[in-house]
Amino acid sequence: MYEGKTIAVFVPAHNEEKLIGQVLDTIPDFVDLIIVVDDASTDCTPDIVASYHTRLADRLVLVRHSRNQGVGAAIVTGYKQALLKHSDVVAVMAGDGQMDPDDLVRLVTPIVRGEAEYVKGNPAIPGEGVCY
Repeated sequence: MYEGKTIAVFVPAHNEEKLIGQVLDTIPDFVDLIIVVDDASTDCTPDIVASYHTRLADRLVLVRHSRNQGVGAAIVTGYKQALLKHSDVVAVMAGDGQMDPDDLVRLVTPIVRGEAEYVKGNPAIPGEGVCY
């Protein structure tokens, strides 16, 4: 929880076996739910995610698409899963590690405090690209 709100992060992933572990390792502890949406990877992405169930336990959910549908569909799936779990705040972090998990607090704080309904981060400008 973060300031009394449940936080979900979902990770759209397709063939991210090289970086998905790093992404999962760096998601902050205040995140209540981590949803990895595997978009029909043909590499070891789903196996690597599954290996994190022991450490992350109930915080980790793996959802697999049976066929590749693209990142947009993976994002829709992630939002739906977060809503089904009654998360107060939902964030997206790419499975390729392009987003700095340290920016997550800056992204969720305005939403948690009722200052914004939507916040967008720009991974091209670490620490600087948060807009709401």
